[in-house]
Amino acid sequence: MHTDRFARGPSVSLVAAASLGAYTALVRPRLLTWGASSDEVARAYPGDELVPDADGSSTMATTLPAPPGEVWPWLLQMGCNRAGWYSWDRLDNGGRPSADRIVGDWQRLVVGQRLDAVPSGDAWFTVAVLEPQKTLVLRSSVVLPFGRPFDPSSGTVPGAYVDSIWGFHLAPAAEDMTRLVVRTRSRSRPRLLTRPLDVLFWEPAHLVMQTRQFHNLLTRVSARA
Repeated sequence: MHTDRFARGPSVSLVAAASLGAYTALVRPRLLTWGASSDEVARAYPGDELVPDADGSSTMATTLPAPPGEVWPWLLQMGCNRAGWYSWDRLDNGGRPSADRIVGDWQRLVVGQRLDAVPSGDAWFTVAVLEPQKTLVLRSSVVLPFGRPFDPSSGTVPGAYVDSIWGFHLAPAAEDMTRLVVRTRSRSRPRLLTRPLDVLFWEPAHLVMQTRQFHNLLTRVSARA
C-alpha cells in the first residue's frame, strides 16, 4: 500500500506540471491576445511608457460597427457611479446595470480625473492619457493586500503593490467601423506571490470581463447605429 501511494504521488505531480506547462505554452498566449492581430500585439501604444518594466501585459481587440466618433462617447462615460464598465455588472458595478445610452453629464473627462473602480469610491482609476476619439488610458496603483490606492509619482513605492494601466485605443476600420484595441500592462511586487495569482486568476478573469465588455459595447453601438 505504501508503494502504491508513493507511486501515485509523483504521477499526480507530473500530470499537474504537464498541464501547467501546456497552459503556459499553448493557452495563455491566446488568452492574452484574444481577438488581436500580430501587428496589434507588437505595436506600442500611448500609455505603455507609464509601466516601462511591466511584469505582465495583454492586448485584446474587437471591431465595432460605427466610426470612432460614435464609439468614443461610450468610453468617456465609463466608471462606477457613472455609466458602469459594460461588463459583468454584478462583479464590477455593484449589481447596477451599465448605461445603455449616452449621458451628457458623463461626457466631460480630463487627465488626472478619478473614475471610481468600485461603487464605494474606495478605489479608483486615474485618467492618465486622453486623446479624443483615439486613446483613453486609465491607471490603477494599489497597495496589497487591501487595495488601498497610492500615488506612483510620489517616489515612494510600497513593498507590496500592483501598478497597472488599462488602455483603450481606437482606429478607423473599413466601412465606417472602429477597431478597438485594449492594452493592459502591470508591474507588481512581491513577484513570488503576484505571479501565480496573475497567471492562474487575474489573467483569465480579465479575459472574461474584457470579452463581456466587448460584447456589450457591440450591442450598444449597434443599437445606436
